[in-house]
Amino acid sequence: MGIGVDAHALADGVPLFLGGIELPGEPGLVGHSDGDVLTHALVDALLGAAGGGDIGTLFPSGDPEWAGASSLRFLEHAYGVVREAGFELVNADCVLVGERPRIADRRQEMERRLAGALRVEAERISVRATTTDGLGFTGRGEGLAAHAVALIRPAG
Repeated sequence: MGIGVDAHALADGVPLFLGGIELPGEPGLVGHSDGDVLTHALVDALLGAAGGGDIGTLFPSGDPEWAGASSLRFLEHAYGVVREAGFELVNADCVLVGERPRIADRRQEMERRLAGALRVEAERISVRATTTDGLGFTGRGEGLAAHAVALIRPAG
């Protein structure tokens, strides 16, 4: 089992990507890549479960190859590391932390997009959201955070 956590600041004029999909009309996340905190947390959860390092080691923010990259590329590559280590995903639970955007009507689309990048059934991926009732940087609308847990097992 692995746990992943990520957070990025919000900024106007930047597209918002969460769970591999764009959410127009919202401030975006500042990052070297597309800033998708939900996908980044899942990448770290998978890598942690398989003992495969972390997102910063595989995709350093100083490397121009990853500038503006889709986080789904990170996810595909990270799951390749998991598979090469002899494991497969049982399931993953991803939680977005922030007051907005509200994702209830896009949750299943995010689950399908993340599952597609992993080439697993969408039922293995859960995406949820919570607020902090106005507390902290997420509550003030300064940024978003995400947590993910991934359970893996020996492939076979």
